[in-house]
Amino acid sequence: MKRILIVEDETKLAALEADYLKAEGFEPHCIANGLEVVPWVRSHAPDLILLDLMLPGRDGLDICRELRTFTDVPIVMVTARVEEIDRLIGLDLGADDYVCKPFSARELVARVKAILRRGRMPVANALVLDEARHRATLDGKPLDLTPVEFRLLGALAAAPGRVFSRDKLLERLYADHRVVTDRTVDAHVKNLRRKLEEVRPGTELVRSIYGVGYSLEL
Repeated sequence: MKRILIVEDETKLAALEADYLKAEGFEPHCIANGLEVVPWVRSHAPDLILLDLMLPGRDGLDICRELRTFTDVPIVMVTARVEEIDRLIGLDLGADDYVCKPFSARELVARVKAILRRGRMPVANALVLDEARHRATLDGKPLDLTPVEFRLLGALAAAPGRVFSRDKLLERLYADHRVVTDRTVDAHVKNLRRKLEEVRPGTELVRSIYGVGYSLEL
């Protein structure tokens, strides 16, 4: 039974999340105060954390920062603050995904299931990047990528499921720091998606997160 830590100071919302997760076979545990999170995680090692941003005692971003110093447990940030800067800060600190309030409890459970499934998938066998030869294969089939597309895929594959902002991807794509627009990343993503879909028809491996960036879902 997968253990899910719910860090949420809204009692009714935390109880609702816990009920839905329990009904799907998970073992939820609720914490309302930010100061209690890190000690509990160190002692109980949950399989996933639903972490609210606005908490009494300690801010969710600060908690996320410390958690990433000793654990790679999947972290889903839950927030009503939708400003882009908060999203980017949270994801750069190592959060795996975002859910914005208000949200459907069913949607939240589906997101939890997807992230936990992703963690069990043999990613290394599905996607192979040979940096020395600048070659990439997916499911054993070669991908005909340009140098920029290869670097883009490499950046996303470095942390499957993590959302990368366009700025972060631009840093990886152009070592000479040339001046390019966000739309440049979008164009390369479009081409990369097309080539990936040639190997896996009907699937969207590069997921777009509106207002944030892109993630690789293998």
